[in-house]
Amino acid sequence: MKSLRGKIDFAEITDTGRVREHNEDAIGSDPDIGLMILADGMGGYNAGEVASSIAIQIVTELAIEGAGRENRHEIDPHSGLMRQSIVLRDAVYRANKIIFQTAQSQTHCEGMGTTIVACMFYDNKISIAHVGDSRAYRLRGDEFEQLTLDHSLLQELVDRGFYSAEEAQRSTNRNYVTRALGVEPTVEVEVHEHSVMPNDIYLLCSDGLPDMVEDQDIHLTMSTINASLDVVGKQLIDLANDHGGRDNVSVMLAQVNSPFAAKKGIFVKLANLFRS
Repeated sequence: MKSLRGKIDFAEITDTGRVREHNEDAIGSDPDIGLMILADGMGGYNAGEVASSIAIQIVTELAIEGAGRENRHEIDPHSGLMRQSIVLRDAVYRANKIIFQTAQSQTHCEGMGTTIVACMFYDNKISIAHVGDSRAYRLRGDEFEQLTLDHSLLQELVDRGFYSAEEAQRSTNRNYVTRALGVEPTVEVEVHEHSVMPNDIYLLCSDGLPDMVEDQDIHLTMSTINASLDVVGKQLIDLANDHGGRDNVSVMLAQVNSPFAAKKGIFVKLANLFRS
C-alpha cells in the first residue's frame, strides 16, 4: 500500500478549555494510511479519559492492520460499502465492546463512554464512521458542509420538525447524546463514503467547537486564513475558548493536495467495466 504522505496534509490539536480541569478528548492519526480519529469521553472520576483513550488505541491498531491486508473484493456485497469502510466500522464495534467490558469490570470506570468520529482516505475517497455528536465537516471551494449528523436528542427533535437547524444552533440543550461507545454491549455505527477532490479541507471536531462557535464562523475561519493547517487549527481552538471554552475542544484537519487513486489489478478493472 502506497503512503498518502504528501498527497494530504494533516494537523491536529486538543485543548482542555477554560472550565474543565481535565481533557477527556483524545485524538490519533496515521498519515501513511490517511487515518484520523477523534473521541470525546464522558464519565466520572476521569473515566471519560479512559474510554476515549481505549477508542483511539483500538481503532488505530485495527485500522492499520486492516489497511495492510490485500483484498481483491474491494466492495462488500452485503453492505455495498468499500473494504476500508468495513475495516473502520468493525474497529469501532470492537472499541465499543472493549470499553463496555472495562466499564463493567472496573468500579472506577462504571458509566464511562465516549463519542467517536473517524475517517480514512483511500483511492480518491473518504470513509467516515461516527457515533455520538463529534462531527466531520468538509470545505470544498466556498461550500461548507457538515458530513455527519449528531446522534443526539436535539438532532432527533430537528429531524421531527420541532426545531429548525438555526434554532438548534442556538439551543442550550445540545449535549444529550443518544448513542455512545461503551454504554451498551453493541452500538450502531453510522458510516458514509464520499468522493474526494484536490483542495478539499476536512475537519473533525469534538462538540466543544460547534457548541461555542457557529458553523458560519468555523467556515469563515477555514476560508480566510491564508496559513498552514496548524495555524487554522489553533485559531479554531482560540475561537472556542474566546467564546467561553466550557468544554474540552479538539480539532483535526486534512487538506487534499493531489489525487491519490489506487492502482487497480486486472480483476478490479474487469469488475468495474461490467458495472459501468
